[in-house]
Amino acid sequence: MPEIQTPAGADVGIEIEAPLRLDDVEAHDWSDVADLIVVGLGGAGVSAALEATEAGLDVIGVDRYAMGGSSAANGGVYYAGGGTPIQIEAGETDTAEEMYKYLHMEVGGVVTDRTLRRFCDESVANIEWLMGHGAKFSSAVWKEKCSYPPLDRFLYHSDSTQAAPYVNKAKPAARGHRAFTRNGNKAWGLGIGIYRPLLEAALQRGVRYRRYADAQQLAIDASGRVVGVKVLQIPEGSAAAAAFRRNIELAANWMGKVPPSLPIAGLIYGIGLRFLKKAQRIEREHQVACWLRAKGGVVLSAGGFIINTKMIAHYAPRYSAGLPNGTLGDNGSGHLLGASAGGKLDLMDRISAWRFINPPVSWSRGMLVNQRGERFVNETLYGASLGDAITLGQDGKAWIVIDANLRKQAARDARDPGLVPFQRDIARLNHMFNCKSASSLEGLADKIGFDHATLRATVEEYNKAARGEQPDRFEKFASDMAEIATGPFYALDASVDSRFLPLSTMSIGGLRVDEDTGEVLDGQDSVIPGLYAAGRNAIGICSNIYVSGLSYADCIFSGRRAARHIAQQGGEAQTTVNG
Repeated sequence: MPEIQTPAGADVGIEIEAPLRLDDVEAHDWSDVADLIVVGLGGAGVSAALEATEAGLDVIGVDRYAMGGSSAANGGVYYAGGGTPIQIEAGETDTAEEMYKYLHMEVGGVVTDRTLRRFCDESVANIEWLMGHGAKFSSAVWKEKCSYPPLDRFLYHSDSTQAAPYVNKAKPAARGHRAFTRNGNKAWGLGIGIYRPLLEAALQRGVRYRRYADAQQLAIDASGRVVGVKVLQIPEGSAAAAAFRRNIELAANWMGKVPPSLPIAGLIYGIGLRFLKKAQRIEREHQVACWLRAKGGVVLSAGGFIINTKMIAHYAPRYSAGLPNGTLGDNGSGHLLGASAGGKLDLMDRISAWRFINPPVSWSRGMLVNQRGERFVNETLYGASLGDAITLGQDGKAWIVIDANLRKQAARDARDPGLVPFQRDIARLNHMFNCKSASSLEGLADKIGFDHATLRATVEEYNKAARGEQPDRFEKFASDMAEIATGPFYALDASVDSRFLPLSTMSIGGLRVDEDTGEVLDGQDSVIPGLYAAGRNAIGICSNIYVSGLSYADCIFSGRRAARHIAQQGGEAQTTVNG
């Protein structure tokens, strides 16, 4: 089977065939037919499927791994505001206008103001839709700055609203709604608390789920309309399907057992890869080709491409050293299916890179400096903003500089029983193995390669702001700063390729879509009839900068948008028959 090439002609390692052109749609040998075919049944796909069934459409969902994708595997955070029932119960005052004012600074024009306003205006209704289908949230609120709240808190500030300059331009509110569920002491695998109720509701309403089905090719009629998709599927109910599922679950379990920064992670990850290879052999030996006809449309919602190292190397090579934050399905197949039909890929070099340095809060009270020893960012910003500042402005190199007092406090912070275990373990690990020290700032500069005078000037300026003697030029509040004055002095490697402080990465580029309908656009910005994209297959709300829960919220928003448009078209659009 030939591999599709990107527009630049590079091999990106995905087996996607050019579309099948049909002069006579009715004469084709279809295995099944529905109003809507959803490719990828993660958060965006299941939202599209459920919304469509609520509108009376017949839906088939196909998914290669049938595990819910990153929506099920993530930390379970859903970004919502404007006065949600959970916010009101927690006593958080918020409006859609304040939510818009904040997100407008983050979104950076990647979608139109009109689309962003609609996203904010629909936020309350969308979370109520989730709750109406069984997703549970809690109003137990955490008001302090953090990358992820204690496991007994479920509403928090999952963004930069509490940091300058944002706090001066939009009223802060806790908008990170964490699913009310537990996965032991882990901060991942919690998205299932939102995903599973939606999937169950969709199946109860009649969505036909084709599990272990890998979409490989689109079908297009003589007018250029997408009318179907070919999948390679392991027969349902077969021994091969059961074996495939067992090996995929074992692979995911082993590959997610420990943070990749731990020294034993490579061994554990390798065990997971062995199970993955077994699953792939089962696919090759037992897959059967099936053509599925879509009378109303095909929605591509197959996730991002962050685990596809070839695509990262081609589109976003500066992030190749980062830690891919995704699941097995985030291989770019949905992107390339859309591109095969003429869809316009955009912002493929935009990767959300997450450099979280709080907790321990003592790290964020210190300085983040570049390889010259200069500060370049407000250290209290959300982790994706810090990651962007490091990767885009500092050639991927950064160091956290603290003094003896902050290091002692960080060690105490790491013993806080309220910390999520991975936060505690990473803090301890970096203090042991990722920390250079010296009795003087000049000695520290020699060990890292900082310029002596630059580091000294940076520290002196920082200390003046920490004492309240002058404003910080990065608008950091003095209450969030601490003087760096007591030796020994320490530097922790926070670079993209830091061995013990991995920089998590997630793809946020995708197919350009009509923002009113979700239809995929071609290179001339004309819609491709019958083809839609949602979630991380599409350019969306979080395709400029990411804050926790924003991708999940965009999945629901964009998935429902596509389904609504197909339903408004009557489900069965006009299809050219016999040319």
